[in-house]
Amino acid sequence: MKDIQTSNSYKQSDIREGRVVPLMEEFYTIQGEGFHTGKAAYFVRIGGCDVGCHWCDVKESWNPDSHPPTPIDAIVTNAVKYSKTIVVTGGEPLTWNMHPLVSALKAKGMQVYVETSGAYKLTGDWDWICLSPKKTAKPLEAYYNAAHELKVIIYNKTTLSGLKNMPRRCTKVANYFYSQNGVNAKK
Repeated sequence: MKDIQTSNSYKQSDIREGRVVPLMEEFYTIQGEGFHTGKAAYFVRIGGCDVGCHWCDVKESWNPDSHPPTPIDAIVTNAVKYSKTIVVTGGEPLTWNMHPLVSALKAKGMQVYVETSGAYKLTGDWDWICLSPKKTAKPLEAYYNAAHELKVIIYNKTTLSGLKNMPRRCTKVANYFYSQNGVNAKK
């Protein structure tokens, strides 16, 4: 876990232990991609990512010091008002210890999903793991058996050839491919 700048009210141990996380934004929405397209969810976007993909659509999430350290109980209080499905995304949320946040949400009866590159240790007992591997930071081995969904950004032929064996390694992945243009196909 990394250290981030905090006010005097939070200690680095609060951050390392997952009681406080750098919160970029949180909002209620309709899932717009992948297996859960069209389902209502509350998104929690955690700040901080050192993977650095040039196609990233939320580069403002990269610097965790840009986002207020937020106690997880405040996030849980907001989330439960809007949806039974919570999607934790980033940045790279697993840069941080997510176990306390996931446990607190599940204690309230929430289904908790994560979108991750898989580059950091898997913390938390997730109901759904969307693995989105990146060329610059390969997933840890544990993700291949844990992921329910594989989301690959195909930027060019090199990206595609470097990831071509990954679907076979992901044993839980659904038997469909989802494209951003809405055309879905069986494996």
